[in-house]
Amino acid sequence: MAVERIGLTIHSDAGPGVLHQLAGVIAGRNGDITTVEIIENAPASRIYFEIDLPSSPEALIADLERLPLVHSIEQVNTFQKIYGKRVIIMGGGAQVGQVAIGAIMEADRHNIRGEHISVDTIPLVGEKALADAVRAVARLPRAKALVLAGSLMGGEIEEAVREVRAQGLLVVSLNMAGSVPDAADLVVTDPVQAGVMTVMAVADTAKFTVERLKRRVF
Repeated sequence: MAVERIGLTIHSDAGPGVLHQLAGVIAGRNGDITTVEIIENAPASRIYFEIDLPSSPEALIADLERLPLVHSIEQVNTFQKIYGKRVIIMGGGAQVGQVAIGAIMEADRHNIRGEHISVDTIPLVGEKALADAVRAVARLPRAKALVLAGSLMGGEIEEAVREVRAQGLLVVSLNMAGSVPDAADLVVTDPVQAGVMTVMAVADTAKFTVERLKRRVF
């Protein structure tokens, strides 16, 4: 049987060892846990798993339901199927909003054609706050691209950009003051166009790739 990625939401008792017991049953069916999130943990637990499974989901669910700590289980669509790739936009509120306009319009065009691309935004100010947020994007599930939208960014933010790029994240910057544009994969002056080009770069239904560009500043 081919490996299938499934989503499970498990309602269970809370307390030490719950994840250990659940993971043991999943491993017993040769399931590979790719995502786990504790949604609630008091007074009971609600835990979401994404699992690469080479056997039938029904058999795994039956095994999990035999655990005394398990109350109920729901098989659900994975986040990849529903939300797909994520584009993260952060920086000054006005610039973030303009980038989001372009990204959402372009994502809508590709999603109608069968893609799954979602757009997340967070207005932030301050070098430390932005640097921490940039580094955190590399830990976000399904994040494929980051757009930095502001008027001035540099210092620790530049260091963070270089770190996440080394981990495979595409970073697009507005053409702003500071050293961040020098560290980004792509620099775009118009914020709406920055959103459009970022979505095009991550969409499978687009024929645009950053690597094929003759220049990196627009």
